Amino acid sequence: MKPLFVLIGVFIISLFVTRYATGTYNFALSGSIAMAAMLVFTTIGHFAFPKGMALMVPNFVPFKTGMVYLTGLLELAFAIGLLLKDWRIDTAWALLVFLAIMLPANIKTALQHIDYQKGTFDGPGPKYLWFRIPLQLFFMAWVYFFCIAL
Repeated sequence: MKPLFVLIGVFIISLFVTRYATGTYNFALSGSIAMAAMLVFTTIGHFAFPKGMALMVPNFVPFKTGMVYLTGLLELAFAIGLLLKDWRIDTAWALLVFLAIMLPANIKTALQHIDYQKGTFDGPGPKYLWFRIPLQLFFMAWVYFFCIAL
């Protein structure tokens, strides 16, 4: 839920800043800035909660903690790429693939009641999927609309 608030909040602020700075609203830039900010926010979780996030990684994936750090660095790279006009579209396509690949980790988290912040198995459980899957699809639609289509 917090990443959604970051995304929407930064988008609204960016819209007004770009309007003030350029005289017009720049939806593509504001959407890209907002997604970049959200990715930086989620990157922090990879480094603040590596133990719990390693529980989210599917069992067949080796070096789970290393993968948590690697995906955190990838999210940071995506954030930077979305802010570079010449890289925005390619970065957005790669981010769409990344978000699709990450969905099974979110499903595993719900099914196994993982609380990634505490590194325990007392999280919200499968009911979380009713929010998380549509949220992931919303993030993907956001990337496509603001970073590719506009």
